[in-house]
Amino acid sequence: MKNITLSIDEETLRRARLAASSTGKSVNQLVREYLAQLGSSDSIEGQIDEFRDLSMRSGGRSKGWTFNREEAHERG
Repeated sequence: MKNITLSIDEETLRRARLAASSTGKSVNQLVREYLAQLGSSDSIEGQIDEFRDLSMRSGGRSKGWTFNREEAHERG
């Protein structure tokens, strides 16, 4: 395993530590996982492509039901 050095401002590091702590991980773990995901075939573009493919193949099951603009923006 290789070591790398990052330059990061103190506030960003503070927020990263808080985020990492809330998930029970270290900043190092989060960076490693992010870089692994970035280089994997399961990248965000792949996930988007999979979502589009599944959406196109689903055929929908609304049975003719639609909603109007007011219903779409209705707040409950």
